[in-house]
This record gives sequence, structure tokens and C-alpha cells, in this order.
Amino acid sequence: MNATVEQLAPVEQQASTTWVVAALYQFKHVEDAAALQQKLLELVNLLKLCGTLIVADEGINGTVAGSRQGIDLLHAFLLEHGFNSMEYKESESSEKPFRKMKIKLKKEIVTLGVEVKPRDLVGHYLDPKEWNELIAQDDVILVDTRNDYEFKAGTFKGAIDPKTESFREFPEYVKQNLEQHKGKKIAMFCTGGIRCEKSTSLLLQEGFEEVYHLKGGILKYLEENPVDESLWEGECSVFDGRTAVTHGIEEGQNIKCHACGWPLLPAEVELPSYEHGVSCKYCIEKTTEKQKEGFRMRQSQIAAAKRKRL
Repeated sequence: MNATVEQLAPVEQQASTTWVVAALYQFKHVEDAAALQQKLLELVNLLKLCGTLIVADEGINGTVAGSRQGIDLLHAFLLEHGFNSMEYKESESSEKPFRKMKIKLKKEIVTLGVEVKPRDLVGHYLDPKEWNELIAQDDVILVDTRNDYEFKAGTFKGAIDPKTESFREFPEYVKQNLEQHKGKKIAMFCTGGIRCEKSTSLLLQEGFEEVYHLKGGILKYLEENPVDESLWEGECSVFDGRTAVTHGIEEGQNIKCHACGWPLLPAEVELPSYEHGVSCKYCIEKTTEKQKEGFRMRQSQIAAAKRKRL
């Protein structure tokens, strides 16, 4: 992309157009993260993208969606700014997957809360075939590094659920549950691979020796691995309007509760506890009637905004 941001004409996203969804990250030293954030803000506004990008001194991370042209121009911009080793995956959505675009400036591109060195110290990367062979072994401890609601939507057969509500809790989980297994093979996985860059770095830093992770994460596995060879069970929770995807990165059947974020099976949506945007079986007892009224008001505003766009 040789044109500057100022020279680019705005890109229009037609309502009927399929949205291209790009999930990306790279650990790379960023000299001036604030300046990069500003350039990205100017660019994504011109390209009419939606989603979230996180910029930090340690790199970039996020998921964005837009037209084919818009995503290509963003990709070219990042390549020109030195992000030429990105873990980068694309899929499609029939509807706009994010309400708006955010560029966040943070200390970490994925928050672990413990200083690690993912560019220098990282576990053994495995492709889907190698991954299947490893996790089929009896002496391997398979750990899902994602949060509890993501585990609920789907996971690999035999995987351990750390029952964490955020990635910040993972170091404590390691201390309490994995320290006694330092001599064993530890295999870890996450949605797109980024959390495992840090979790494997953490384990190696703590003295673990045989640490492995699935390169490209679950999304790459579901994209490349044939269904008849898959060890994945259920759907993979994603952070956009699709809620979850399955093999071939096809949209799944899970529906997200917009009050608490938990993925719901079709049968759970039929329960009396479910009210769109207000409650589900997992959160109905956790919120007050006043909070539920607030959720209902928010939902009516969203519906009104959609009608206005039609």
C-alpha cells in the first residue's frame, strides 16, 4: 500500500456484502505505540472497518471486519509497518459482526499480568496433525487456557478446564495445579494462539521443560483439519457477532447471551430464563430487577437503531 492514509478514499461497506473477518496478532517491539494507534484510527475510519485492535509496546492484537478492499488495505498497512510475521486468519460473516471500531492502547496485547518474554521464550509449535498425535498420548496434560464460558461452548477431548474468568487468573492456576507436573508434557491451546504464546512462555520461565501449543490456535485447527480426523468437540467461541464457529470456520448454532456473554445452545434459548439481551440460565439469578430493566432499555435502543438503518 503505497498511498498514505490522507490519500486514501473512504471505502464503502454495502449492507448486502459479506463481511471479511480478520483475526491477527504479532509480538513485536513497537517504538511508539501511541503514534501507531493514531495512524490506525485514521485508517480504519476511512476503510469503514469494525472490531477491536489492541496496540502496545509488545505488539498488536485484535479482530476486525470490513469489505475485501478494506481488510486488504489494513493488512498492507500493517505489513508496511513491520508486522510481517503476523498470525493472520480470515473468515466470513453474513452480518456485521461488530457494532463499532475501537483501537485500544494498552500495556499488554493480551493481559496475563505477569512479565514474560514470548518473543524469546516460547513452547513448541505443533500443526494440527502433530497436535492430534501428541494429545492422544496418555502421559500428556492437556490444558485449555481460555475462560470458563469459552470452554463451555467446546474444547478438545480430555482437556482440563482451569475454570478461570480471565487470563489474569492463569498464573495462579499454574502455581496451584501444574507445579507438581513439571516433568510431564504440557499441551496448551486457545482460540487464535496468542494466549498460548504467553502461557507457554510463563511455564518455561517457571522451569517446565516439555511445553507445547497448537500453532494458530483452535481457529486454524478447525480451518485446516478434516472433520473425520478432528479431536475437537463442540464449537469454538469467537469474539464477534457470530458467537461461535465450527469446522471450516462455519457459523455455529450457539447464541450469545448479551447480558453475561455465555454461549447458549438452542435448547437453552428456549428456557424461561432466557430473555434476549436481558438474561439466561447462567445469569438470571446474578442480576437485580433494576439491572434487567437497564438491559431491556439497552435492547430497545439497539432494536430502534437497527430499524433506523433499514
